[in-house]
Amino acid sequence: MIKHLLSGGDLDARTATQILDTAAEMASVAGREVKKLPALRGRTVVNLFYEDSTRTRISFEAAAKRLSADVINFSAKGSSVSKGESLKDTALTLQAMGADAVVVRHPASGAPHRLANWVDGSVVNAGDGTHEHPTQALLDAYTMRARLGRLAGLQVAVVGDVLHSRVARSNVLLLSTLGAKVTLVGPPTLLPVDIGTALAPGTDVSYDLDAVLPGCDVVMMLRVQRERMADSYFPSAREYARRYGLDGPRMRRLPEHAIVMHPGPMNRGMEIAPEVADSARSTIVEQVTNGVSVRMAVLYLLLGGKN
Repeated sequence: MIKHLLSGGDLDARTATQILDTAAEMASVAGREVKKLPALRGRTVVNLFYEDSTRTRISFEAAAKRLSADVINFSAKGSSVSKGESLKDTALTLQAMGADAVVVRHPASGAPHRLANWVDGSVVNAGDGTHEHPTQALLDAYTMRARLGRLAGLQVAVVGDVLHSRVARSNVLLLSTLGAKVTLVGPPTLLPVDIGTALAPGTDVSYDLDAVLPGCDVVMMLRVQRERMADSYFPSAREYARRYGLDGPRMRRLPEHAIVMHPGPMNRGMEIAPEVADSARSTIVEQVTNGVSVRMAVLYLLLGGKN
């Protein structure tokens, strides 16, 4: 097992499959009356979040606690960071406290890679800028496998704001490694021309959502990240929804077995219609549930499952 999880590209097919298989075993813990395992007793996991987060932070906290680890939640707001403390000095402080693992979310792309050079423990990237979010890709892959029974050969469309999406990058890298075929779909302004081939050879790019839908096993809708947009990337929210939003009629163009995914949070009515988000095809709530099991597996294999 690798020491750090910084990118979807860090995982080969064997290691990724080991994480997914371990997550399936961890999922059984959720059905118990006592939802705890002693696997990481005595270990300390620090959640180091420089950006606001709900799902990811709580998911990592729940995962660590279910493995009986001690958890320290560090928020940049109200800490020495607001007084100008650097990431390196914060890292050295965590190192002095004996952190065995640091789960970091940071607005600067590459911050987790720098952090990994400064601490002895394992570093898990929980999202860095517009770069990557590998545990989200793992939970997405886990959800696809649970629903459809396989990953190899699946046709996956990743739709929307690819330009600003760390989820898209990690999914392209991981899903390609596991044998799925990924097509990136969106307006030209939100799809860098060479992004598909730059991330993984064989990744397709399309500007026409309607043409892609009939051949899809999975449609993953991405949130339009307006907080990261300094310029106007499309005429209006209404125009975006008309061209690239997944509504009821578009959902009915999908094959009967196809599923709809979204990493959240959602802009309901923009990239995804409420009737689609709440439909039987939707895996959005399952993704949140599966996220805890997958992150348990990651922490266990990084800290407790070492040979």
